[in-house]
Amino acid sequence: MSGWHSQSVREVLDGLGTDGQKGLTRQEAAQRLERYGPNTLEQGKRRSMALRLLDQLRDPMILVLLGAAGLSLLVSGGEDWLDAAIILLIVVVNAAISISQEDGAQRALEALRRMSAPKAKVIREGTVVLVPAEELVPGDLVVLEAGDLVPADGRILESTALRCDESAMTGESVPVSKGAGEVLGEDTPLADRSNMVVGATVVTAGHALCAVTATGMNSEVGHIAGMLLLQEQGETPLQKKMAEVSGTLSFVCLCVCGVMFGVGLLFHKPVFEMFMTAVSLAVAAIPEGLPAIVTIVLAMGVQRMVNRHAIVKRLPAVETLGCAGVICSDKTGTLTQNRMKVVDLWTLRPGQRKLALEIGALCSDVHVERGSRGEAVYTGDPTEIALVELALGEGVDKNVWEETRPRRGEVPFDSERKLMSTVHARPEGGFRVLVKGAPDVLLRRCKIGGEEKQRILSANEGMARRALRVLGLAYRDLELMPRECSSAVLEQGLTFVGLAGMMDPPRAEVKEAVGRCYRAGIRPVMITGDHKLTAVAVAKELDIFQPGDLALTGEDLDFMPQEMLESDVEQFSVFARVSPEHKMRIVKAWQKRGKVVAMTGDGVNDAPALKAADIGCAMGVTGTDVAKGAADMILTDDNFATIVAAVEEGRGIYANIKKAIHYLLSCNIGEILTIFLATLFQFRQMPLLPVQLLWLNLVTDALPALALGVEPVEEGMMDRKPRDAHASLFDRAFSFSLAWQGAMVGLLTLTAYFLGEYVLSDPLTASATANTMAFATLTFCQLFHAFDVRSETESLFHIGLFSNPSMNKAFLVGALMQLAVLCMPPLQMIFKTVPLGATEWAAVLALALTPLVVCELTKALRRHKRRGSAKERTAASQKSRETVSAGKHR
Repeated sequence: MSGWHSQSVREVLDGLGTDGQKGLTRQEAAQRLERYGPNTLEQGKRRSMALRLLDQLRDPMILVLLGAAGLSLLVSGGEDWLDAAIILLIVVVNAAISISQEDGAQRALEALRRMSAPKAKVIREGTVVLVPAEELVPGDLVVLEAGDLVPADGRILESTALRCDESAMTGESVPVSKGAGEVLGEDTPLADRSNMVVGATVVTAGHALCAVTATGMNSEVGHIAGMLLLQEQGETPLQKKMAEVSGTLSFVCLCVCGVMFGVGLLFHKPVFEMFMTAVSLAVAAIPEGLPAIVTIVLAMGVQRMVNRHAIVKRLPAVETLGCAGVICSDKTGTLTQNRMKVVDLWTLRPGQRKLALEIGALCSDVHVERGSRGEAVYTGDPTEIALVELALGEGVDKNVWEETRPRRGEVPFDSERKLMSTVHARPEGGFRVLVKGAPDVLLRRCKIGGEEKQRILSANEGMARRALRVLGLAYRDLELMPRECSSAVLEQGLTFVGLAGMMDPPRAEVKEAVGRCYRAGIRPVMITGDHKLTAVAVAKELDIFQPGDLALTGEDLDFMPQEMLESDVEQFSVFARVSPEHKMRIVKAWQKRGKVVAMTGDGVNDAPALKAADIGCAMGVTGTDVAKGAADMILTDDNFATIVAAVEEGRGIYANIKKAIHYLLSCNIGEILTIFLATLFQFRQMPLLPVQLLWLNLVTDALPALALGVEPVEEGMMDRKPRDAHASLFDRAFSFSLAWQGAMVGLLTLTAYFLGEYVLSDPLTASATANTMAFATLTFCQLFHAFDVRSETESLFHIGLFSNPSMNKAFLVGALMQLAVLCMPPLQMIFKTVPLGATEWAAVLALALTPLVVCELTKALRRHKRRGSAKERTAASQKSRETVSAGKHR
């Protein structure tokens, strides 16, 4: 739409080559349709199911699992088909779930196409005809009326009381007045182009004749569709971490194979036998159920988020919020209530409040009905609804008053006049003219003294400083009904009554949510299409705008290079009057600073930024289908506080996935170490048989790991800074914990084997007893170890032994299954176990409980050390303050 708003009506018609009265000829319209193409949006190429499935199989973790399945079949000669089948089933389920979560951009574009008006009233060859909207071309004359969906971008040629709801495209919170009016500057932002209409917006009042200036992909909505097509979906932090886990496991497998093969050659073992043993160990190192567990944990997180008013479309996006460092939020409806409310009603003279309420209620086109529960239901302009609602709350019922004071005439609101007037019959006889509108315009129509005028101007400035939308209220009494209801007749010699200051008030719960953001190390930023003064006022009230912060407008951004924005973006808490391109620039600037960015939005204009952000959050109530299609998450209550709650849930989900990985890998390290050391020291037999290892993975891997996935969010989760999305999962502390805990489990298993072989059992049954004790110890060791992993720092008794019922059930099921194998004769034959005596059982339980005891002691020492460090920091801070104080007194 570039340039048309800065040209006069005559220049626009000449530039478009169209007649302002007759429009285009049918022949010219057909030629232009051939030249410019249909008024539709391009569709992105839909990838085939085969290609999408191939994308899933390229995932590093899936490749590792497929390799493990192949090696398992190779080593067993095809006999161990069950393990391979389970792995393949996991791969198929993961692919199916992931594919079902895709196509966000396609849904967004389909929604954009649905927003195109199916028909449009067009003047061609001097006649009004109804044509499909897709056949509109630049130069067509379109007739618009209240309720119409604007079919294309256009320059207004003539209009009467035209108002359009452009919130979907500009973020403007209330319908805006439009008119052919003045020629605007070239750099006028889209939201301020009052002489233009924008495709995909709605006419709320009045009527107009417009010349189409842009259609299809050349229109403003087409420009947004183009940005959606170009914007690629990046990997989430969790997907990157899982790729890292896959790479680490692949490296570990190769190392295990190499070391085992080398040890075998050192002891002159048969080459093929050692190769097979090495491959078996490598397969054992892979936690086959990990991808499924991660998927199930994410899916359960999605279900929990539904209860917190958030619908997540892509599973990995659940966790992405957990490492969000910036939340870029729209103002209207998310931070505010998305309704106008009168917060200040000022009257010039005492005792005029009821008169002011009468003017506000009767000089409006609002319809008031009663709902099913008797509540008032308002239909009309949000500004007028605010006045009528206030009046009703103070006893001035519009419907009742209109019965005794019926409307006899009116002069509708006009964007050039900036006033609205109605004439009502009075119960006592005569007529009263009620007028509301812009205070500065209204004052010029009033009979008023200089002192009173100063009081009015002072009150108006006070409200303006508070960023309130201000309307002046006035009246005039007449003995006779005027012959003509016109501005010249009615809007003269008025008596000024007062000022109504209104705003879209902040949501009550948002201020607390903003405070939680700061405590959690998250920066809240307001990005809005509203005016700068209004945005800053709301941001200050919500503590988003802090002392020293700055606000930036879209016009400022136009002159700011991207490099400067990236270096200075942390200085700005409010961005006002911004376009879709500005929003994307802001998101990318924060991402350049290394932040994970969450972005909220509800309009068509928000869609590109929602897709560009690490996680896009669309409004479920007021949001357009386009925004919902481009977003990763939909807020069903349109509430900023819901985003903060979702951040907490996301952090908990990541912590739980990390616990599951910790548990599975430390247990697998224990298994590998057991077999490795037995091979290294040439035991008479392996401590664990292949069938026992398979059973062990079934009993100890799935259920405890899933139980860790539903662990309640730990206390203080929102008092920590966001984790670094680029930091390695396998940092020094995590790797050290995996190593020493896995080593402990392996050594305890070998200790059980040693006790069974040489100390506690009869020499005739020593080998079977040793094997059974090692099998039992390793299984119970891992089941008890699951309780250790529930928290890295807090004691099991502090978080509550029964605070995670799923873990208790998983332990109980696993223990009963293992006891069945150890105690039931038919299963003893299958798993090669023998009955254990009381002494052997005591040894098994003592060894199995050892990780629990050792980990609790380690956590206690860590907490003691942390408290000591905190005391030292407090003492140092106190000493520093005393030094500064002493220096001041010298």
